[in-house]
Amino acid sequence: MSATEVPNAGTIVLIHGLWMTPRSWERWVDHYTAQGYRVLAPAWPGLVGEVEEIRRDPSALAGVGVREIADHYERIIRDLEEPPILVGHSFGGVMVQILLDRGLGRAGIAIDSGPVKGVLPLPLSTLRTAWPVLGNPANKNKAIGLTHRQFQYAFTNTLSARASEAVYNRYHVPGTARVLFQAAFANFNPRAATRVNYRNNDRAPLLFIAGGADHVVPPRVNKANVRLYRKSGAITDYKEFPGRSHYTVGQDGWEEVADCILDWAVSRTPARS
Repeated sequence: MSATEVPNAGTIVLIHGLWMTPRSWERWVDHYTAQGYRVLAPAWPGLVGEVEEIRRDPSALAGVGVREIADHYERIIRDLEEPPILVGHSFGGVMVQILLDRGLGRAGIAIDSGPVKGVLPLPLSTLRTAWPVLGNPANKNKAIGLTHRQFQYAFTNTLSARASEAVYNRYHVPGTARVLFQAAFANFNPRAATRVNYRNNDRAPLLFIAGGADHVVPPRVNKANVRLYRKSGAITDYKEFPGRSHYTVGQDGWEEVADCILDWAVSRTPARS
């Protein structure tokens, strides 16, 4: 059955993470569209053009912070005819948590989510992935990229060097350092941009997806994030995929993750009228 023959199943909004663009969702867009969904994958503010253009001039990203990104997606979502399923990867997972807390979305899925305010574990692997940015305070309002070696440790540690380089060349762009600084110091800031209300009983269901081999956000960080939501009566679930890296959305077997997410979202939300 072609996508045009599948009844409209609703809308999915895909939110990419730091050092990536909407291109990172290219196969997910096709996968969900074939199942009858309207799929949107908007870029962060400042990410204008394709990967190659952004690499040449990432200056528009400099200084873009968490609130600007969340507000940008809120405007997009409020213009939709019905609440969408929100799926975010890495810092996109932070955005999903913030947007759900604002009352948006039919359901939310945070894949390898960055930590929001209140998450305390800071594994050495997490610190190592962020250090190329956080190690220099002068980076705060800049757009900073990773070398391939840094990218392979952070994103594609389960891939060969050759496979990792292909991913790096196709998807990686410099990222706004401001969001990393905001997340890193959130627990020292009572008005942190990554703050959410863990006691919010009215938000939509939320699923955390963790990769067992993730260096950026190891499972213990995801689990610490989940535990904070025990203060809420809203649905919060957790699923771990052993052996998967931070590059969950693209490494072999991504279809299993994509289908797991969709099955969960359908099962945890009322049927569409």
